[in-house]
Amino acid sequence: MHAFANPARFLRLARPLTAPLLVIGGLIAAAALWWGLFQAPAERLQGDSVRILFVHVPAAWLGMGGWTAIAVASIVELVWRHPLAGIGARAAAVPGAFFALLCLVTGSVWGRPAWGTWWVWDGRLTSMLVLFFLYLSYLALADAASKDGDGQSRIPAIFGLVGAVNIPIIHYSVLWWNSLHQPPSITLGKSEMAPEFLWVLLAATVGFSLLFGGVVLARMRMILANNQAEARLRRRAMEAVDA
Repeated sequence: MHAFANPARFLRLARPLTAPLLVIGGLIAAAALWWGLFQAPAERLQGDSVRILFVHVPAAWLGMGGWTAIAVASIVELVWRHPLAGIGARAAAVPGAFFALLCLVTGSVWGRPAWGTWWVWDGRLTSMLVLFFLYLSYLALADAASKDGDGQSRIPAIFGLVGAVNIPIIHYSVLWWNSLHQPPSITLGKSEMAPEFLWVLLAATVGFSLLFGGVVLARMRMILANNQAEARLRRRAMEAVDA
């Protein structure tokens, strides 16, 4: 893990990986969505509205996965003081927030024909909304820490760990409470989903996950570049004062 603590070493790995992740992920996601939205059969009970599954489910998984990445990076930052952990957490927050919002929007669109309403204060929906607000709060804290000149501040990392409590709540909400949201169709080693939906869903999830990884690497590179530029400006300002 500490082998990539050096920003230059990390960039040598990140630069050649960023574009392939974005391109391959985009192609896989586009192919899966095209097949799912236009070629997959209508579901017996939900009809064509089930096609939103191929966007909604990957968005939900990556919304939760983004915060899981923040929590893991926060542990690494707090325990091992890894210099890139805080940057990685900040980089994962924006795409994580996007997918959490996409999950909420697509779930609302799907809920209208399925439940007859755009929104209910269901356990799964409410906990996902809380996750989106947690993302916004984390981004605000990380931005404030960065402006204060303390890009490795412990406060965003602690918040990232505390917010992780919401992830199991989201996952188990449909089992703990009487929920309108359907229980999980895919569990470890078991699937109740028809193969014509399952394989396309898995392909869409892989494609969106690769896109997520590419965006995270691109954002980490951008944050490092901004930090380096700010360091150079501060150094020149100090040299000018000394002169």
